[in-house]
Amino acid sequence: MKLSIVVPVYNMAGGNKLRFCLDSLVNQTVSDYEIIAVDDASTDDSLAILQEYESNYPWKFKVIQSFENIKQGGARNKGIEAARGTWIGFVDSDDWIAPEMYEKLITKAEQTGADVAGCDYCMTDTQSMKVGKLMPNNTMDQTGILDHEKYKLLVRNPGSMVIKVYLKEVIDTHHLRFPEKTFYEDNCASPIWMLHFSHFERVEEPLYYYYQHDMSTVHAISMEKCEARLLMGKRLIEEARRCGFYKPYRQEFEYAFSKLYYMNTLFTYMLGMKRPRLDFLRLIADGMKQEFPDFQDNVYYQGAFDEEQKKLAAMHMKSPLRFFIYFRLLNFYRNHIRKK
Repeated sequence: MKLSIVVPVYNMAGGNKLRFCLDSLVNQTVSDYEIIAVDDASTDDSLAILQEYESNYPWKFKVIQSFENIKQGGARNKGIEAARGTWIGFVDSDDWIAPEMYEKLITKAEQTGADVAGCDYCMTDTQSMKVGKLMPNNTMDQTGILDHEKYKLLVRNPGSMVIKVYLKEVIDTHHLRFPEKTFYEDNCASPIWMLHFSHFERVEEPLYYYYQHDMSTVHAISMEKCEARLLMGKRLIEEARRCGFYKPYRQEFEYAFSKLYYMNTLFTYMLGMKRPRLDFLRLIADGMKQEFPDFQDNVYYQGAFDEEQKKLAAMHMKSPLRFFIYFRLLNFYRNHIRKK
């Protein structure tokens, strides 16, 4: 079999989200493929919809039911275990893809000898095949036969996992899997996975549609999700050490950790939580001091964030209390006083 498409599903029946996704999958132009939909203990009509598609497309559609909510990572792992394809791809159940996406990615990989291939995606808030806001993913200097310099680029910016196809032989050889029962599992998995592959190519087209809606993980901020970012940051470093990647790419992992564990969490938490807690701000600062006390000197960190972000981060690392007061006042001023 040429391809396995793994789709984790949890409560996506509403708003036609799941059906729109599945319709794009059953109409792929690539030949000889399967769709493995893993229902992650949904409490809505998602499972019934999946079973309907399995009945309508028995030769290409398979439903796996998880009776425990193991989140996207766990559901994807179940899909990997069941997959029979030479290639494997992952699609989120509220997104959709162009009909020719997988045909183009696999053709590109087979023509070049790549073991992983990707494309760009677009962001959209309407269910249509009209290309939305273009989001280039990965860069051409990351492609080709992968060497030390390209791996350094990929640790810093591995790109999204849902816009790629991976050679399953590599996944099986290295037993590549996702963290389970947590959010942001791909933030940890993506750079680790890329370091196991040897040749990366890309198609410079937006073939994946990333649906923006109120229930998207990136939109719904919660304490659980902020804590998950911290967990995935720590897991990233643990996996890098376990696989022997940490020492040769220490500076790159320091930057990746500071972005995921620290900067993304810090500002998302302060802007997204109604009642941010000082003890959590202290926890974040202590975690950085323990893992990478000199992260602010990292050359990638210096170039990636603007001066205000770096100034606020420096304040936070010195005094979480001072940062807490200053940030709240600054945000109040910008949201209420300056607008008048």
